Amino acid sequence: MQNSKNSNVIGGTKKRVTDALSMVVLIIVFLAYMFPFIMVVINSLKEKRDIIKSPFSWLFTIKGLSFDNFVKAFTQMDFPRAIQNSLFITILATVFVTLLAAMLAYYIVRHNNGVSKVTFAAMVASMIIPFQAIMIPLVSIYGGTLNVLNHRVTLIFMHVGFSMAMSVFLFHGFIKGNVPIAIEEAAYIDGCTNVQTFFQIVFPLLKPIISTIVILNSMAFWNDYLLPSLVLTDKNLFTLPLSTYSFYGTYSADYGTIMAGLLLCIIPILVLYVALQKQIIGGVVSGAVK
Repeated sequence: MQNSKNSNVIGGTKKRVTDALSMVVLIIVFLAYMFPFIMVVINSLKEKRDIIKSPFSWLFTIKGLSFDNFVKAFTQMDFPRAIQNSLFITILATVFVTLLAAMLAYYIVRHNNGVSKVTFAAMVASMIIPFQAIMIPLVSIYGGTLNVLNHRVTLIFMHVGFSMAMSVFLFHGFIKGNVPIAIEEAAYIDGCTNVQTFFQIVFPLLKPIISTIVILNSMAFWNDYLLPSLVLTDKNLFTLPLSTYSFYGTYSADYGTIMAGLLLCIIPILVLYVALQKQIIGGVVSGAVK
Protein backbone atom coordinates (compact mmCIF):
# COMPACT_ATOMS: atom_id res chain seq x y z
CA MET A 1 0.00 0.00 0.00
CA GLN A 2 2.82 2.38 0.90
CA ASN A 3 4.59 1.72 -2.42
CA SER A 4 1.37 2.52 -4.32
CA LYS A 5 1.03 5.86 -2.54
CA ASN A 6 4.68 6.72 -3.25
CA SER A 7 4.30 5.88 -6.94
CA ASN A 8 1.19 8.06 -7.18
CA VAL A 9 3.01 10.96 -5.54
CA ILE A 10 6.03 10.53 -7.79
CA GLY A 11 3.85 10.23 -10.90
CA GLY A 12 1.79 13.29 -9.94
CA THR A 13 4.89 15.34 -9.27
CA LYS A 14 6.43 14.30 -12.56
CA LYS A 15 3.29 15.29 -14.44
CA ARG A 16 3.15 18.69 -12.74
CA VAL A 17 6.81 19.34 -13.55
CA THR A 18 6.25 18.30 -17.17
CA ASP A 19 3.20 20.52 -17.49
CA ALA A 20 5.08 23.47 -15.97
CA LEU A 21 8.01 23.02 -18.37
CA SER A 22 5.63 22.72 -21.32
CA MET A 23 3.91 25.94 -20.29
CA VAL A 24 7.23 27.76 -20.00
CA VAL A 25 8.27 26.58 -23.47
CA LEU A 26 4.92 27.67 -24.94
CA ILE A 27 5.20 31.10 -23.33
CA ILE A 28 8.73 31.56 -24.72
CA VAL A 29 7.62 30.50 -28.21
CA PHE A 30 4.59 32.81 -28.00
CA LEU A 31 6.71 35.80 -26.95
CA ALA A 32 9.25 35.08 -29.70
CA TYR A 33 6.45 34.87 -32.25
CA MET A 34 4.68 38.03 -31.04
CA PHE A 35 7.83 40.12 -30.49
CA PRO A 36 7.91 41.65 -34.01
CA PHE A 37 4.22 42.60 -33.78
CA ILE A 38 4.72 44.12 -30.31
CA MET A 39 7.65 46.19 -31.60
CA VAL A 40 5.54 47.46 -34.50
CA VAL A 41 2.87 48.62 -32.06
CA ILE A 42 5.43 50.28 -29.78
CA ASN A 43 7.35 52.01 -32.58
CA SER A 44 4.13 53.27 -34.17
CA LEU A 45 3.72 55.45 -31.05
CA LYS A 46 7.24 56.86 -31.20
CA GLU A 47 8.67 59.80 -33.07
CA LYS A 48 11.09 59.12 -35.89
CA ARG A 49 14.16 60.20 -33.91
CA ASP A 50 13.32 57.77 -31.09
CA ILE A 51 12.86 54.87 -33.53
CA ILE A 52 16.22 55.51 -35.17
CA LYS A 53 18.00 56.11 -31.86
CA SER A 54 16.55 53.18 -29.91
CA PRO A 55 14.13 50.98 -31.89
CA PHE A 56 13.97 48.35 -29.14
CA SER A 57 13.26 50.73 -26.28
CA TRP A 58 9.92 50.49 -24.47
CA LEU A 59 7.38 53.29 -24.20
CA PHE A 60 8.22 54.20 -20.62
CA THR A 61 11.91 54.77 -21.50
CA ILE A 62 11.28 57.49 -24.10
CA LYS A 63 9.64 60.91 -24.14
CA GLY A 64 8.39 60.93 -27.71
CA LEU A 65 5.11 59.02 -27.23
CA SER A 66 2.65 60.35 -29.80
CA PHE A 67 -0.41 59.37 -31.85
CA ASP A 68 0.53 61.76 -34.65
CA ASN A 69 1.80 58.86 -36.73
CA PHE A 70 -1.72 57.44 -37.04
CA VAL A 71 -3.16 60.81 -38.06
CA LYS A 72 -0.42 61.29 -40.64
CA ALA A 73 -0.79 57.74 -41.96
CA PHE A 74 -4.58 58.09 -42.22
CA THR A 75 -4.19 61.22 -44.34
CA GLN A 76 -1.17 60.30 -46.44
CA MET A 77 -2.42 56.87 -47.52
CA ASP A 78 -5.93 58.25 -48.21
CA PHE A 79 -7.30 55.64 -45.83
CA PRO A 80 -11.04 56.04 -46.62
CA ARG A 81 -10.52 55.48 -50.35
CA ALA A 82 -7.97 52.70 -49.84
CA ILE A 83 -10.15 50.76 -47.40
CA GLN A 84 -13.10 51.18 -49.76
CA ASN A 85 -11.08 49.61 -52.58
CA SER A 86 -9.83 46.81 -50.34
CA LEU A 87 -13.32 46.05 -49.06
CA PHE A 88 -14.80 46.05 -52.56
CA ILE A 89 -12.15 43.72 -53.95
CA THR A 90 -11.94 41.43 -50.91
CA ILE A 91 -15.69 41.00 -50.38
CA LEU A 92 -16.58 40.35 -54.02
CA ALA A 93 -13.64 38.04 -54.64
CA THR A 94 -14.38 36.08 -51.45
CA VAL A 95 -18.07 35.72 -52.26
CA PHE A 96 -17.42 34.56 -55.82
CA VAL A 97 -14.67 32.08 -54.95
CA THR A 98 -16.69 30.61 -52.06
CA LEU A 99 -19.83 30.13 -54.12
CA LEU A 100 -18.13 28.83 -57.27
CA ALA A 101 -15.75 26.53 -55.40
CA ALA A 102 -18.60 25.04 -53.36
CA MET A 103 -20.64 24.30 -56.49
CA LEU A 104 -17.68 22.80 -58.35
CA ALA A 105 -16.61 20.66 -55.39
CA TYR A 106 -20.18 19.41 -54.93
CA TYR A 107 -20.36 18.40 -58.60
CA ILE A 108 -17.00 16.62 -58.44
CA VAL A 109 -17.98 14.66 -55.33
CA ARG A 110 -21.43 13.63 -56.57
CA HIS A 111 -20.43 12.90 -60.18
CA ASN A 112 -17.60 10.40 -60.04
CA ASN A 113 -16.80 10.37 -63.75
CA GLY A 114 -13.68 10.88 -65.82
CA VAL A 115 -14.21 14.60 -66.32
CA SER A 116 -14.61 15.19 -62.59
CA LYS A 117 -11.50 13.17 -61.76
CA VAL A 118 -9.36 14.95 -64.36
CA THR A 119 -10.67 18.37 -63.28
CA PHE A 120 -9.98 17.72 -59.61
CA ALA A 121 -6.52 16.30 -60.32
CA ALA A 122 -5.64 19.30 -62.49
CA MET A 123 -6.78 21.76 -59.81
CA VAL A 124 -4.81 19.99 -57.08
CA ALA A 125 -1.72 19.87 -59.32
CA SER A 126 -2.05 23.60 -60.05
CA MET A 127 -1.53 24.41 -56.38
CA ILE A 128 2.17 23.59 -56.66
CA ILE A 129 2.77 26.17 -59.40
CA PRO A 130 4.26 29.34 -57.85
CA PHE A 131 2.70 32.64 -58.81
CA GLN A 132 6.10 34.07 -59.75
CA ALA A 133 6.35 31.51 -62.57
CA ILE A 134 3.30 32.90 -64.36
CA MET A 135 3.52 36.51 -63.23
CA ILE A 136 5.18 37.94 -66.34
CA PRO A 137 3.04 36.03 -68.89
CA LEU A 138 -0.07 37.01 -66.93
CA VAL A 139 0.73 40.72 -67.07
CA SER A 140 1.79 40.46 -70.71
CA ILE A 141 -1.48 38.82 -71.79
CA TYR A 142 -3.89 40.88 -69.70
CA GLY A 143 -2.01 44.13 -70.18
CA GLY A 144 -0.44 43.93 -73.62
CA THR A 145 -2.94 41.73 -75.48
CA LEU A 146 -6.29 42.21 -73.74
CA ASN A 147 -5.55 45.67 -72.26
CA VAL A 148 -7.73 45.06 -69.21
CA LEU A 149 -5.28 45.93 -66.45
CA ASN A 150 -5.85 48.81 -64.02
CA HIS A 151 -9.40 47.70 -63.25
CA ARG A 152 -10.69 46.37 -59.94
CA VAL A 153 -12.85 43.81 -61.74
CA THR A 154 -9.74 42.36 -63.39
CA LEU A 155 -8.07 41.98 -60.00
CA ILE A 156 -11.19 40.29 -58.57
CA PHE A 157 -11.21 37.89 -61.53
CA MET A 158 -7.56 36.98 -60.94
CA HIS A 159 -8.06 36.53 -57.20
CA VAL A 160 -10.95 34.14 -57.83
CA GLY A 161 -8.95 32.15 -60.36
CA PHE A 162 -5.86 31.76 -58.19
CA SER A 163 -7.91 30.78 -55.11
CA MET A 164 -10.21 28.24 -56.71
CA ALA A 165 -7.91 25.22 -56.45
CA MET A 166 -7.36 25.36 -52.68
CA SER A 167 -10.99 26.25 -52.01
CA VAL A 168 -12.27 23.34 -54.11
CA PHE A 169 -9.84 21.00 -52.36
CA LEU A 170 -11.15 22.00 -48.92
CA PHE A 171 -14.81 21.88 -49.98
CA HIS A 172 -14.25 18.49 -51.61
CA GLY A 173 -12.91 16.93 -48.42
CA PHE A 174 -15.68 18.39 -46.28
CA ILE A 175 -18.55 17.40 -48.58
CA LYS A 176 -17.20 13.89 -49.04
CA GLY A 177 -16.88 13.25 -45.32
CA ASN A 178 -19.64 15.31 -43.73
CA VAL A 179 -22.59 15.65 -46.12
CA PRO A 180 -24.53 12.35 -46.37
CA ILE A 181 -26.12 11.68 -49.72
CA ALA A 182 -29.25 10.34 -47.99
CA ILE A 183 -30.27 13.93 -47.18
CA GLU A 184 -30.09 14.87 -50.85
CA GLU A 185 -32.05 11.79 -51.89
CA ALA A 186 -34.80 12.76 -49.45
CA ALA A 187 -34.86 16.23 -50.96
CA TYR A 188 -35.20 14.80 -54.46
CA ILE A 189 -38.09 12.63 -53.32
CA ASP A 190 -39.81 15.75 -51.95
CA GLY A 191 -39.54 17.34 -55.39
CA CYS A 192 -36.44 19.56 -55.07
CA THR A 193 -34.40 20.29 -58.15
CA ASN A 194 -30.61 20.04 -58.21
CA VAL A 195 -30.26 23.79 -57.64
CA GLN A 196 -32.75 23.80 -54.77
CA THR A 197 -31.08 20.80 -53.17
CA PHE A 198 -27.67 22.44 -53.25
CA PHE A 199 -28.65 25.88 -51.98
CA GLN A 200 -31.33 24.82 -49.49
CA ILE A 201 -29.92 21.52 -48.19
CA VAL A 202 -26.20 21.16 -48.92
CA PHE A 203 -24.90 24.72 -48.76
CA PRO A 204 -26.17 25.42 -45.20
CA LEU A 205 -24.35 22.27 -44.02
CA LEU A 206 -21.05 23.72 -45.27
CA LYS A 207 -20.98 26.51 -42.69
CA PRO A 208 -17.80 25.34 -40.85
CA ILE A 209 -15.70 24.99 -43.99
CA ILE A 210 -17.20 28.17 -45.47
CA SER A 211 -15.95 30.08 -42.42
CA THR A 212 -12.50 28.60 -42.92
CA ILE A 213 -12.37 29.43 -46.62
CA VAL A 214 -13.75 32.93 -46.06
CA ILE A 215 -11.09 33.87 -43.53
CA LEU A 216 -8.21 32.25 -45.45
CA ASN A 217 -9.15 33.90 -48.73
CA SER A 218 -10.06 37.21 -47.11
CA MET A 219 -6.66 37.40 -45.42
CA ALA A 220 -4.93 36.51 -48.68
CA PHE A 221 -6.86 39.09 -50.73
CA TRP A 222 -6.63 41.81 -48.07
CA ASN A 223 -2.88 41.46 -47.47
CA ASP A 224 -1.83 40.78 -51.07
CA TYR A 225 0.64 43.29 -52.43
CA LEU A 226 2.31 41.65 -55.43
CA LEU A 227 -0.72 40.94 -57.64
CA PRO A 228 -2.45 44.33 -57.04
CA SER A 229 0.85 46.09 -57.73
CA LEU A 230 0.95 44.41 -61.14
CA VAL A 231 -2.70 45.07 -61.99
CA LEU A 232 -3.43 48.49 -60.44
CA THR A 233 -1.38 51.59 -61.27
CA ASP A 234 -3.98 54.32 -60.69
CA LYS A 235 -3.61 55.70 -57.15
CA ASN A 236 -7.39 56.04 -56.89
CA LEU A 237 -7.65 52.24 -57.16
CA PHE A 238 -4.90 51.40 -54.66
CA THR A 239 -5.71 48.90 -51.92
CA LEU A 240 -4.42 49.35 -48.37
CA PRO A 241 -1.15 47.41 -48.88
CA LEU A 242 -0.41 49.45 -52.01
CA SER A 243 -1.21 52.73 -50.28
CA THR A 244 1.46 52.08 -47.63
CA TYR A 245 4.10 52.38 -50.34
CA SER A 246 3.58 56.15 -50.28
CA PHE A 247 5.47 56.28 -46.97
CA TYR A 248 8.73 55.27 -48.61
CA GLY A 249 10.88 58.05 -50.07
CA THR A 250 13.82 57.81 -52.43
CA TYR A 251 16.45 58.22 -49.73
CA SER A 252 14.56 57.85 -46.45
CA ALA A 253 11.39 56.51 -44.88
CA ASP A 254 9.21 57.64 -42.00
CA TYR A 255 9.24 54.43 -39.97
CA GLY A 256 6.72 55.57 -37.39
CA THR A 257 4.15 56.41 -40.05
CA ILE A 258 4.86 53.15 -41.86
CA MET A 259 4.17 51.10 -38.75
CA ALA A 260 1.04 53.09 -37.96
CA GLY A 261 -0.18 52.48 -41.49
CA LEU A 262 0.52 48.76 -41.18
CA LEU A 263 -1.57 48.60 -38.00
CA LEU A 264 -4.42 50.40 -39.74
CA CYS A 265 -4.25 47.77 -42.49
CA ILE A 266 -4.41 44.71 -40.26
CA ILE A 267 -7.10 45.81 -37.79
CA PRO A 268 -10.13 44.96 -40.02
CA ILE A 269 -8.91 41.50 -40.97
CA LEU A 270 -7.85 40.83 -37.37
CA VAL A 271 -11.40 41.56 -36.20
CA LEU A 272 -12.76 39.14 -38.80
CA TYR A 273 -10.36 36.42 -37.70
CA VAL A 274 -11.27 36.79 -34.03
CA ALA A 275 -14.97 36.64 -34.89
CA LEU A 276 -14.62 33.42 -36.92
CA GLN A 277 -11.79 31.61 -35.13
CA LYS A 278 -13.97 28.79 -33.73
CA GLN A 279 -15.50 28.05 -37.12
CA ILE A 280 -12.06 28.18 -38.74
CA ILE A 281 -10.62 25.49 -36.47
CA GLY A 282 -13.69 23.29 -36.86
CA GLY A 283 -13.68 23.65 -40.63
CA VAL A 284 -10.00 22.80 -41.00
CA VAL A 285 -10.31 19.69 -38.81
CA SER A 286 -13.50 18.46 -40.48
CA GLY A 287 -12.55 19.23 -44.07
CA ALA A 288 -8.82 19.04 -44.60
CA VAL A 289 -8.13 15.97 -42.44
CA LYS A 290 -10.86 13.84 -43.95
